[in-house]
Amino acid sequence: MSELTLVIANKSYSSWSLRPWLALKQTGTPFDEVVIPLRHPETAAKIVQWSPAGRVPVLRHGGVTIWESIAILEYLAELFPAANLWPADPAARAHARSISAEMHAGFTALRSNMPMNLRRHLPGRGRTPEVEKDIARITALWRDGRERFGSGGPFLFGSFSNADAMYAPVVTRFQTYGVTLDAACRDYADAILDLPAMRAWYADAAAEPWTIAEYGPD
Repeated sequence: MSELTLVIANKSYSSWSLRPWLALKQTGTPFDEVVIPLRHPETAAKIVQWSPAGRVPVLRHGGVTIWESIAILEYLAELFPAANLWPADPAARAHARSISAEMHAGFTALRSNMPMNLRRHLPGRGRTPEVEKDIARITALWRDGRERFGSGGPFLFGSFSNADAMYAPVVTRFQTYGVTLDAACRDYADAILDLPAMRAWYADAAAEPWTIAEYGPD
């Protein structure tokens, strides 16, 4: 049994679960994984066994319990400094935290109209004017990050960072809903999708026996 346990929801649909899972995978550290499917009669009771907040994801590290994806990402950055989950340069690090916080708190139109669903290709669905504004802002952030900080690799700040973990679920949404991307954003999205951990997440999602109708057709 590992010292670390990450409690998550359905891989097909849970964007918040993907974020810390992907970051933890990038550290190379083994961890135990508990999947609690959503929308089941016993879901709430199972989750509260891990955290009184009643939500996933939850990270347990010995006697420490961390909930909320962005708090887990911060904890992992401190626990595994060699993984460089935040950029070393102060300006780049501040920028990475800023765009991560914007992702955490914003883009509600995109979340509502284009829910994460890894099992289907639904081009054009959910493209309201508000969603178009969210897409424009996100792709502008991606281009800006790549142009200003991305010279050292294919990710927003060169090497993989927590900012990439925060935006990885958006990459899956753009894939599912057929959002056309310019060359720079397409290259970035492909780099996320090509991560071995992302391929593993997709494979696990495809094998899940559960479906949630409100997240889109399966």
